[in-house]
Amino acid sequence: MHHATASLTNAELAERVDRFLCQIKQNQLQLSEVSAKLIHDKSLAGTSDSEIHTLLSHMIDEATRHHMAVSEVPELLTRFIELTSTSGISNSELESALTRIMNSTKSIPFTAAEVSALWHQYLSDSMAIYVYKYFLNIIEDEQIQSILESALQFAESHIKKITGFLNANDFEIPLGFTEKDVNLTAPRLFSDRFMLYYSNVMTIHGLTAYSLAFTNSARRDIQDHFFNCIAESKELFQKIDDLAKHQPEFSSVPSVPSPHGIEFVDSTGFLSNLVGDKRPLNASEITNLFFNSKKTGFVRSLSLAFSQVAESEEVRKFMLKNVKLAGKDAESLNAILQQDNLPTPRSWDSDITDSTVGPFSDKLMMFHAALLVNAALSYYGAALGSSLRSDIILNYKGVFNHAMQAGALCYNILVNHGWMEKQPEAIDRTSLVQGAKA
Repeated sequence: MHHATASLTNAELAERVDRFLCQIKQNQLQLSEVSAKLIHDKSLAGTSDSEIHTLLSHMIDEATRHHMAVSEVPELLTRFIELTSTSGISNSELESALTRIMNSTKSIPFTAAEVSALWHQYLSDSMAIYVYKYFLNIIEDEQIQSILESALQFAESHIKKITGFLNANDFEIPLGFTEKDVNLTAPRLFSDRFMLYYSNVMTIHGLTAYSLAFTNSARRDIQDHFFNCIAESKELFQKIDDLAKHQPEFSSVPSVPSPHGIEFVDSTGFLSNLVGDKRPLNASEITNLFFNSKKTGFVRSLSLAFSQVAESEEVRKFMLKNVKLAGKDAESLNAILQQDNLPTPRSWDSDITDSTVGPFSDKLMMFHAALLVNAALSYYGAALGSSLRSDIILNYKGVFNHAMQAGALCYNILVNHGWMEKQPEAIDRTSLVQGAKA
């Protein structure tokens, strides 16, 4: 029995419980509901107030001593309720039950997939915090402002949650980005419409990454975290979509007519799709061409903005090269759509102002460029897999190669300037063996 804990007054214990619950709430958990149920059930069983206080004190002390992740406490309490649901439980029995639970409730180590997903999300959200803080300093449209505020709130809550996960499992917290990476007094670089469009594209990226992280995670608490991120992003995406529908600048994927009946492909048409007449684009090809043109055009416009405000000549040259490559790629995708008289996404270059004062550090802008390159490679790969016309496949091959070039340049610049954080990796057995021999 913990005599120091037992000697706590009602007021002192209440304060400790309140602090503990506040910590849980900050991590978006529902421990307050579980602890309320615990108190209610024990009271009905005839347990005295002092025993309830003792039980709660043990819960706090044991969770702290064993460095239990706050996300594991609800499960701990649920199991504890099941063991102590009968009346007349003594303090020694309470302590014994709690000890058994603590011994059986061990923290499950992270898998590589979970570490990777949390680590990358931390970096991306720490970047997003400062991007959206700058956006909120220059925004004028109140409806768009509400969306930017939601995006910032989600990013900040994610950082708190990931920090809790990493701390509880003895992983270092990435440096990410800080106040040094943003100049909140910089003049307007983007129009309000572009900031809404930016939020649309980045929310799409988030939904894609969170879905993959959810399916690759083994731990239930990590799955729940990414499922919550998906739900938040879905809500944000729909808000953006509702607002964008009233703005003509936002174009949607072209429609296709309903077929008159079921048809089957009767020819591979490999050569005819390279030269001469080509069959019309199918729905999957139209979707991917339009989406990738839209995303690639976004990369061009953002790179154009970054090229105007970069401090380093090396970063400026990279951004200008990215403008050229992304522009060429978007045009090649649009050309295929235009062959079938289909609409193409609009350019956002005119929504970049003439400001040359940088709101972001070169480090942040290069990280952002690398993030978009990685996403583009994934989307291009998916498009390749669903395209059946050989001319489209060959076009994607060229676009993919351009993205690979940009990725290699990003990597070199980030490493050479000491901007690329090293993520957790496997044990280097070779170095350990060589060190032992020495």
